[in-house]
Amino acid sequence: MSVKDVKKFFKDKGLDYEIIEFDESTATVELAAEAIGVKPALIAKTMALRLKDRDILIVTKGDARIDNRKYKDYFKTKAKMLKFDEVLDMTGHPVGGVCPFGLKNPLDIYLDVSLKEFDYVYPAAGSKNSAVKISPDEIQKITNAVWIDVCK
Repeated sequence: MSVKDVKKFFKDKGLDYEIIEFDESTATVELAAEAIGVKPALIAKTMALRLKDRDILIVTKGDARIDNRKYKDYFKTKAKMLKFDEVLDMTGHPVGGVCPFGLKNPLDIYLDVSLKEFDYVYPAAGSKNSAVKISPDEIQKITNAVWIDVCK
């Protein structure tokens, strides 16, 4: 049902983004890049992490990796991913379909500056076989995300 939540999120904001749904899985960066026909860096990877006092989402380019030192300097704690079963409960989206749109619970969203090198990227759209083509600046605008630098 979370693709419906993403569609509703866009509709409620008066946005007309096309959600692309695939017959095959796009649950990993590599699978999504292959299905869409783009390089892995263009896949916007959304990670659900736990801070001491709250859960957050960080969106990075597909081939980026969290730099533990930068992360700890910014958030004052080690990076800790949510457990598999916690992701669906917190976001409303399954692992492999997590995106910053149509969330079940309000979460602080952070966009890594690695996304800024692209005019558009492809985040998931709420399921393990969906994506949406969108600019990083538009992601920031419609989610009120904060730009950070936490990747290598």
